[in-house]
Formats: sequence, C-alpha cells, structure tokens
Amino acid sequence: MGYLLNTDLQQQEMLDALGLKSLDELYKGLPASLIRPDGPDIPNGLGEQGIAQAFGRMADKNVVFPTIFRGAGAYRHYIPAVVPAMVGKERFLTGYTPYQAEVSQGTLQSTFEFQTMVCELTGMDAANASMYDGASAAAEAVTMCKDRKRTKAVVLGGVNPRTTDTVKTYCRAAGSPVEVLSAKDGLTDLDALAAALTDDAACVILQQPNYFGLIEDAAAIAELAHSKGAKVIMSVNPISAAVLATPGECGADIAVGEGQPLGIPLSFGGPYLGFMAAKSAMTRKLPGRIAGETVDSQGRRTFVLTLQAREQHIRRETASSNVCSNQALMAVAASVYMAAMGPQGLKEVAMQSYSKAHYLAAELDKAGFKRAHGGEFFHEFVTRSPVDPAKLMAHLEKSGILGGLPLPGGEILWCATEMNSKEEMDALVSLCKEVLS
Repeated sequence: MGYLLNTDLQQQEMLDALGLKSLDELYKGLPASLIRPDGPDIPNGLGEQGIAQAFGRMADKNVVFPTIFRGAGAYRHYIPAVVPAMVGKERFLTGYTPYQAEVSQGTLQSTFEFQTMVCELTGMDAANASMYDGASAAAEAVTMCKDRKRTKAVVLGGVNPRTTDTVKTYCRAAGSPVEVLSAKDGLTDLDALAAALTDDAACVILQQPNYFGLIEDAAAIAELAHSKGAKVIMSVNPISAAVLATPGECGADIAVGEGQPLGIPLSFGGPYLGFMAAKSAMTRKLPGRIAGETVDSQGRRTFVLTLQAREQHIRRETASSNVCSNQALMAVAASVYMAAMGPQGLKEVAMQSYSKAHYLAAELDKAGFKRAHGGEFFHEFVTRSPVDPAKLMAHLEKSGILGGLPLPGGEILWCATEMNSKEEMDALVSLCKEVLS
C-alpha cells in the first residue's frame, strides 16, 4: 500500500488549526534529552547487521533489576509459563479487530471470556474490552457519568497522580471541571468530599487500595456520593480484588483498573491493559466493545459483537468516546493468567503480597523507616526516610535492587509482592541500615 506524505501546505494548515508555529512546538512538553531532530544517534550507511548491533547496544543501556520493591501502578508478579506460550500462538499474536465480527469466533470468544472474568473479579454486571490502560479507562468512565447538568469530576487524593492527570486531560478537552481533593493521613476526608459534592458533581473517582497503599472505606464513600446524586467510579488493583470487597459489593457504579498485574510483564511501561465494568443500568454507555454469547441456527454455542459504540467512528470529535483500537492481545494474556491461577491462585498471590509487605514494613520500622500513615494497607505502604531518598536508592541500585518510589517531603512508597523472598527483604533492610550508619 502506498503512503503519501502531507505536503508543506497541508502541514501548515494543520499547525494553523492547532495554533502552533512549527512542528517542534508539538513536542515542547517533552524533555529536551528525548528529542533527536536528526533521528537515532547511529552512523549513516549501515547495513541491517550494523543497525541491529547499534540498537542492541542502545538496549543494553536499559537496566533490568533482579529485585524490585517499587509499585505505584505497575507491579512485578510471577507469570506462569502457560501465559507467554498461549499469547505467542500465531492466531492470537497476529489477530486484528474483526470488522465482520461473527466470522472471527475465536477473537470474540477470547473477548467474551475476558469480560466474564472481569465481571467476576469486580462484582459488576457487564464488562467491555479495548481499554488502553487503567488511567484512560478511568477517564473514559468520567465521560460515561456526565450529563448536561452534572459535568464535574471529583478525584480523591488517594488516586494515582497519573490517573488524575489523564482525567484532567480528558476533561480539559471537553471543557469539564475537575476538583482534586487532598488526602487526610493518606485517606479520604469525608467532610471535604461532602463539600465537593455540589449539584454539578457527576462522579467521584476513588482508588482501592489507594496510591499510598491504604485501604479506603469505599462503601462509605459510595454511600455519600450517591446521597448527593453522583456516580462512583472505583479504580481497583485486580490482585487485591481477589481478597477485598469488590466494587460491586461497595456500591460502585463503574469499576476500572490497570490489568498489568494479570500476567503482563513490566516491559518498561507497556503495552498495558485497562479494564472496565459497570452496573447493568450503565451498560449502554460503555465505550469499546462488548462480545456476547448466543446460539446459531443449528443451536450451537456462538459469539457475537453485542455492542460497539459506532458513534466513535461516525461523530468523530463530537463522540462521547474515541476508543477505536484494541488491546486484545493483552486481554488474552490477562484471561490466560486468570484462568491458570483460578480464584484460589489469585487469593494466594494476594495473601502472599499482603503478608510480605507487612513483614517488610515491620522490618523497615525497626531500621528507622517509620510508616507515614496509620491505616491498614494491602501490599504498598509509605515510610518517612531518615536519609536522602535519592542517596538511598542509588545505594540499593548498586546491589541490583530497585527500591521504593521517592515521594515529595522525603517519603518513600514501598511495595512487596509474592516475588519478594524473605532473603531479599532482609537484604534490603540491611542495605538501608548501611546508609543510615
């Protein structure tokens, strides 16, 4: 298929429409170190072998830590061998979104199975596919909740900052207000929330467990929001959902989250997978795709594309959603992971993560790294640092350990999963003591 470049005149027309003077202004938000006007820093005239070796040397600059104590939205979990084995099959790896959907029964079934397991995990009535990541899924959920009178999104202080930023971006483009509340000792201040729930509030976004690892009183938050006429969007860690009350049990209207912990490697940040599920009353507002089960003319089990928001293809900039591409491969990986682990396996992962995080918190406390918050937590927690966090992280990295995430004010967000052994945690604590001394 041929490809025709935009002419200089067409490029200038697009820049004029965007209010920009040059193409360089498109990238002004990026760090200067990431911008290479002349392309990759490799010599001209190299053959295939030389180019492959040059890029290989670039890739060698990436550091893959054997031990990780950092989460903050992306987590290192064990991935059973069956997951990459299944995902690597050609029928999945090269599959694309079918436009004559019913012809591709395998694709529809994999989507159907993914949706079913997401519903079981979240306690909701219907789930979709095609969400890019957890942050954009939350932003899409905000759009579902808005109407003519209610347009404001209230974001609780315990929501991941990247999710908050994504919601702000979506709402700014739509001209909708966003109010971000501050956390009180790491948790939601119900009095502040009540004051924010004005007549124009469309929804409340809460995260469970929250960004600081703490477990919110989600049921109380949902009850308060509903009493003020606002919908509740609950962003959940799918591993924690195996042991904590589900969004459905807490009274949420929409459940969203990042599916990366479900059999998807860290991969330097992606591709990841967003999931979304809702109560039946909001099914028609779900963006993306919904696959359903039925029978054909001969009574055989078959699958159909039950719902797809076609307005995103027709109304374009006036559509309520513009999710058109698909994260089907990542959804297959999550489906295989959940099927392989089963309910008991997911609970085991969750409980190991919980137990190891609490052991680590206790040992760090003995070493002088006191917890910053007093609430109950799942597998992440924040400590105050008696030393410069940057100095501590540099010391840990020398031993092949990626430490916790430094936060403002000299605090550190730590994480432990089933992948962290007692020996690794003890070694971490020992290295922290070295820096203190």
